[in-house]
Amino acid sequence: MTTLSETDALDGLRDALGQLKDREAVALRLLESSAKHSFDPDTELDWEAPFEEGKWFWPPELVSLYGTPLWRRMSEEQRLLLSRHEAAALASLGIWFELILMQLLVRHIYDKSATSAHVRYALTEIEDECRHSKMFARVIEQSGTPWYPVSRVHHNLGRLFKTVSTTPGSFTATLLGEEVLDWMQRLTFPDERVQPLIRGVTRIHVIEEARHVRYAREELRRQMMTAPRWSQEFTRVSSGEFARVFSVAFVNPEVYTNVGLDRREAVAQVRASAHRREVMQQGAKKLTDFLDDIGVLRGVGRRLWRSSGLLA
Repeated sequence: MTTLSETDALDGLRDALGQLKDREAVALRLLESSAKHSFDPDTELDWEAPFEEGKWFWPPELVSLYGTPLWRRMSEEQRLLLSRHEAAALASLGIWFELILMQLLVRHIYDKSATSAHVRYALTEIEDECRHSKMFARVIEQSGTPWYPVSRVHHNLGRLFKTVSTTPGSFTATLLGEEVLDWMQRLTFPDERVQPLIRGVTRIHVIEEARHVRYAREELRRQMMTAPRWSQEFTRVSSGEFARVFSVAFVNPEVYTNVGLDRREAVAQVRASAHRREVMQQGAKKLTDFLDDIGVLRGVGRRLWRSSGLLA
């Protein structure tokens, strides 16, 4: 199976979403947007302001136990505390994911022209992700909560994925990590019930991640049209498995222990929660619709995505 040349890929190649866009033109637009709309969280956010009494660290509807019998038994103080710890756990997950993403981006551009706009934008995105990771670490520290690393199994699976991932697999995983959180953060930053610092962090992340999503979507479309068939099929399976890992790692069960809840009972109620399942599927819907359109959600891969709980 031969791979289409770059010239062929740019010459009227189409998928279900229409003609592929010129890679350099996309990158140039993203570089222009980056120059106008990038932020330094250290100076942009008020890190000295105290947290406000009675405000959430994550919208209550997005807290994992929302609507469960356990949630109904919890005091308002304990619910607010859980939102604080879950926000820290999500920030910890974000750091883990962005460290993987930065390494995948470096692999992607390793063999490409360093003077191309496509490579310059990848390096710009890596700059963004470095700032985001530092911002997430600082908000964890500011919140007075522990850092919540992923489990050792997931940590090592991330190491394996970085080693064996194909280029289209890398961009599929990138979108999975970015788009579900992006959906949640778009609900968070305008929500006046939420702490101002958390709203500021999510606002910066949403604005800058919108460029990352555009870059990854355009490149994934190209890869699913031009990559060898074996690579496309491997992407379908590996992305489905990554979705299963991501859905489990999304909330660290240590948060329940740290707010005084029975961990086993809390995990069981989250797994049984129709509200939580709907939140996760709604958060992933734009992504799964896109992946379906470009041929990622097929065969075994589709079954794995369904078992992750992210695809209805």
